[in-house]
This record gives sequence, C-alpha cells and structure tokens, in this order.
Amino acid sequence: MSCNACVVQELRFEVKAEGEQNRRMLSSVVDHLERKGVLVEAEADWLVVKEGGMRDFLDFCRDHMDAAGVSFRMDKEEWSPIAAAADILDSQWIDEVISNGLVTCHAQPILTGDEEVFAYEMLARFYREDGSVIFPGEIFGAARKRGRLYALDRLCRMTAVRFASYIDKKAFINFIPTSIYSPEFCLKSTVQLANRLGMDPSQLVFEVVETDKVEDTDHLKRILAYYREKGFRYALDDVGAGFSTVELLSELQPHYMKLDMKYVQGVSKDPDQQKTAEAFLQQALKLGSVPLAEGIETLEDFEWLRDKGYELFQGYLFGKPAPIAEKDLKIPSEC
Repeated sequence: MSCNACVVQELRFEVKAEGEQNRRMLSSVVDHLERKGVLVEAEADWLVVKEGGMRDFLDFCRDHMDAAGVSFRMDKEEWSPIAAAADILDSQWIDEVISNGLVTCHAQPILTGDEEVFAYEMLARFYREDGSVIFPGEIFGAARKRGRLYALDRLCRMTAVRFASYIDKKAFINFIPTSIYSPEFCLKSTVQLANRLGMDPSQLVFEVVETDKVEDTDHLKRILAYYREKGFRYALDDVGAGFSTVELLSELQPHYMKLDMKYVQGVSKDPDQQKTAEAFLQQALKLGSVPLAEGIETLEDFEWLRDKGYELFQGYLFGKPAPIAEKDLKIPSEC
C-alpha cells in the first residue's frame, strides 16, 4: 500500500458556486476549462479543476462572478472562500523543494553534565534552486497550505537518517505526528532506510515536535509504539508547565523528555521557572525518562539545572546548529 501524500502530484480543487448568477456563469467556465484540458468533472453548481486551470478561474471569478458565493476545498477538507486559493497557488514552490530534495542537515550538540557530546539534534535547512535559504517557518507554512506536510516531513526525516549514519553519536530527529496517517505505512520507508544503512536502531531518537499541540493522543501512542517495536528511541519536545496530564506521559513512556526553553532561560534566577523545572525533573525521573534541558544560553542556567539533576543539555552555550565537523564523522574501518 502506498500513500498519495508521499508523492507530489498536481493539486485538484473542488469548487462550488451558490447563487443564481454564479450558477448561470458556471456553464461557460466549464466549457472553457474543458477546452484547456484542466477540467476533471462538473455538475450544475460544482466542478473539480486541476491546479493548472485555477489562475484563470480566479481571474474570471473576480471579474465576472459574485466571489462571495464561490468556495473551494481540497481532499474533502472544510470549504473556504475562493480568494484563499491564491495563497495555495502562490506556495507552489514548495513542490520543487520536495521533488528535488532541496534540504540538508545541520547538527546541534547535546551534552552531558560533564560537557561531553552525547548526541546531535539533526535540524533541516532548506534551499531554493538558486541557493537562497528558506526559513523553516516559511517552508512548513507553505507545506500546510498545500497539503504537503507529510511529504515534507518525510523528506526531512529521511535526510536526517542519512546524515545520522555519518556520525558516531545518537541522533535526535524531529517529526510531526499530525502529518502521519498510519505508522505502519508512513514510517516504513524510514525503518527500511535505517536498516539498509546498517544503523543500530537505538542510535536514532525520534523527537515529537509540538508535543503540546497533539490532540489525537491515541494516534500518537500508535506511532510511538511502532518506533519502540522497531528498536528506536523517542523524545517529547517542548514539555513544560502546560504538558499533558501525568496519565498521558505515563502511557507514552518517552525515553527522553525535553524541558521547554521558556522554562530554561533565566531559570537560575526565577523562582517560578525553578518550580516548573523541578516538577518536570521529578516527573521525568519517575517515568524513567532522561531529562534534557534545551535552549541553554548562560553558564548560570546550565549549572543550576545540572546541580538539580538534569542529565542532558542543549543550547547556544554549547554550540549553534552547524554542518557536522570532520572530527565527528564516523570513519569506516579499513578492510
């Protein structure tokens, strides 16, 4: 079984028209789109059009129809005003990034209390064909608009696994659980790649991005159970005072728990942050999870957290995301 979300294909827009004027105009629209070869199907007040015909339709709609009575949707999602389709068309460049694999990885070190490198977090960095940088917020926003979130997440995940095979440390790899339809199918290629590269599954730590925004916890549990079954480790990212219930954390049983940086930065001087950090630490230890503090920028915060019992540390104090240094590459043994 394959998933359509894995493949970047031309989008199709389902359009409906309400109001006598719009329905009257729609027959002319259908004839025009059919002549151009971009019409998929049509009825009296409804049509499906390929992306290649949407620019023309938007122009026609704006000039000759009552746009307030025209709406669209993709993949059976909620209906939206037709004007919103322009944002989706303007984000078409994301298809090029995904299809051409225009992504690389930078690595940020994760240290022990003795300031030795324990692992690296593999962070995606994106580029256009001309070499210009695309910021993560921009690219994931575009992917959400066009329904490409799974395809982008998969590209980043597979790229990170390849880069992780070059280092002799654990690798933390981000993934967005809401982008995954079925772990058995959507994550199969990730497992196969790690196996093909001869990697020890325990070297890879899959990190749940936006832990606090996950609504379907049963789906998340299925994903994490799949990773655990395959021998991988997993971490919960950005956990803090607003983290999900203790019961949920107990059910998820994460191998690592990352304290949100907003509770880390300034913790050595802020009593409220200290209470959160201490409660988090006790919960992590109770669950058997390794507590990790991220976003550390000052020596004072690092020393306070280390003295309290935190085991792993990440932040600009120790290093910014950067290409993997030659000294950290895994050197193959000679035959």
